[in-house]
Amino acid sequence: MTTIAFIGLGHMGNPMAANLVKAGHTVLGFDLLQENLSIAVANGVTVAPSAESAVADADVVITMLPAGKHVLSVYESVTKEAKSNALFIDSSTIDVESARKAHEIARNRGLLSVDAPVSGGIGGAAAGTLTFMVGGSVDAFTKAQPILSQMGARIVHCGDAGNGQAAKICNNMILGISMIGVSEAFTLAEKLGLSHQALFDVASTSSGQCWSLTTYCPVPGPVATSPANNDYKPGFAAALMLKDLRLAQDAAKSVDAATPLGAHAEAIYAEFGAAGNEGFDFSAIINHLRKTHRED
Repeated sequence: MTTIAFIGLGHMGNPMAANLVKAGHTVLGFDLLQENLSIAVANGVTVAPSAESAVADADVVITMLPAGKHVLSVYESVTKEAKSNALFIDSSTIDVESARKAHEIARNRGLLSVDAPVSGGIGGAAAGTLTFMVGGSVDAFTKAQPILSQMGARIVHCGDAGNGQAAKICNNMILGISMIGVSEAFTLAEKLGLSHQALFDVASTSSGQCWSLTTYCPVPGPVATSPANNDYKPGFAAALMLKDLRLAQDAAKSVDAATPLGAHAEAIYAEFGAAGNEGFDFSAIINHLRKTHRED
């Protein structure tokens, strides 16, 4: 099977790497945190002493890192040590400009690369049901698809370099906006004396239907698996939603796109985070809205 280097073994990276081990690949992992490395070892990953040593014999290099600056720093370093036919897959969620710079670094070293951010959260990473939004050449996508399919259930080629990141931030802008809309509706319903279940039964089968309602309902009861039934433990943390909304606004400014609802959603999540709620699931935004009074 394939030898894979996996750099970035956090909440998402570790279960993704574990699924590659289960698929029979040799996975060499590196992370800056010892606790992440300990989990990786328990999952069958072989720990490398550095990122550079991890990639030296790898056929595929996967990165899952916090921000664009980290991806670019790693690419500048490890592409020098990679095999000439290695494929680079970046599954971090970063800005489009940095993603395209990462492709350029790989291309200048004669390496194929894709940006392949994910949707599906920690649960999807563990279950191997992630959606991958992939940007890059057809050749790179064709080479990456078999590897990605062992970590995810849906692999979508979104176009050229950076388009995977573009798809991710557009999707998550929709998600952030829709969760606020659903939360506002439940907050209004509470004040009007309408039960959570009644609103859910109507909206989930009517024109208000959306993923934020039917799969991730922000109130306890109607959807048993939603974080609302588990004290809003993530899931998808509010801090990550704010990160994605900011990435969307940065992208919108760079191309002069009007996204007023996206900008408002960013402001609302920023207020929520500043109040100490970054570690809660993003659906906990309903608690923030309950405390917010109407301004006329």
